[in-house]
Amino acid sequence: MKKLLSTIAVVFAMTAVQASAQDVAEMSDLEFAHIAYTADNIDIRYAHLALVLSDNPDIHEFANTMIRDHTAVNEAALALLAKLGATAQDNPVSQTLNANAEEIIDGFVKLRGAEFDAAYAANELAYHQAVNELVEDTMIPNIDNDEVRALFVQGLEIFRAHEHHAEMMVKALQ
Repeated sequence: MKKLLSTIAVVFAMTAVQASAQDVAEMSDLEFAHIAYTADNIDIRYAHLALVLSDNPDIHEFANTMIRDHTAVNEAALALLAKLGATAQDNPVSQTLNANAEEIIDGFVKLRGAEFDAAYAANELAYHQAVNELVEDTMIPNIDNDEVRALFVQGLEIFRAHEHHAEMMVKALQ
C-alpha cells in the first residue's frame, strides 16, 4: 500500500506538469504567474500536512522551509502584480495542478510515520523536479516582462535548492 501511494503521488506530480508543457509555452505572463502561484500554494499545503502527519524532525524542518520560502515568493509575486496593475489568470494547467494535489493529499492522509515520510519526500522531489523543469525550460524563455522573468529566475534558484534538499531527504529515508 505505501509503495503504491508513494508511486501515485510521484506520478501525479510529474504528469500534471509534463503533460501540459507544450500548452504552457503558448500562455501569457499572467497565466505563468497563476501556475507558479498555484504550485507554491500546493507545496505549502503539502508542508502543513507534513507538520501534522510526521514526527520526523527532518521532515518538519523541510516543511517549515517550504512554507517560509514559497510564501515569500508568492508575496513577492503579488507585490509585483500589484505594481504592474495586473492579476494572475487562472488556466487549465493551474486547475489540473489543484485537482491532482487533492488526489495526492487524499493519499497522504491515509499514511503515518515512515510511510508518510517516504511518500512526502518522494513527492517533494518529483514535484520540485517537474515544476523546476517547466519553469526553466518553458516559462522563463517565454516570459515577456523583464521584471516577471527576474522574479521567476530568482524563484527557480530557491526551488533548485529545495529540489536538492528533497533529494537528500529521499536518500536518507531509504
